[in-house]
Amino acid sequence: MTEKNIDLKIKLIHGFSNKVRLQILECIKEKEKTVSQIVEELKGNQSNISQHLACLKGCGIIVGRNEGKYCYYSLRNERIRELLEVFDTVLEDVHSDVACCANHVD
Repeated sequence: MTEKNIDLKIKLIHGFSNKVRLQILECIKEKEKTVSQIVEELKGNQSNISQHLACLKGCGIIVGRNEGKYCYYSLRNERIRELLEVFDTVLEDVHSDVACCANHVD
């Protein structure tokens, strides 16, 4: 694997490495939603949510679809949904170790 590919993987993983971004991904995992719907469901700040949506879209993890005055956000494809499910499966195996991890940095 080349250094460039490692750097690209880091950028992709960065999209999943923030609590708000992960909450957004879980929020739209099954159905596309507007910014307002996401803000309401997450009880978040619209400006903050919009910044995270821009990050996720910039990383190619989500897509936006305009319809009238609304923009609907959804996962880019089924592989992203599968990746979220793999995270859940792996977490089931290692949850106690992750919970005790003292090296976590916010």
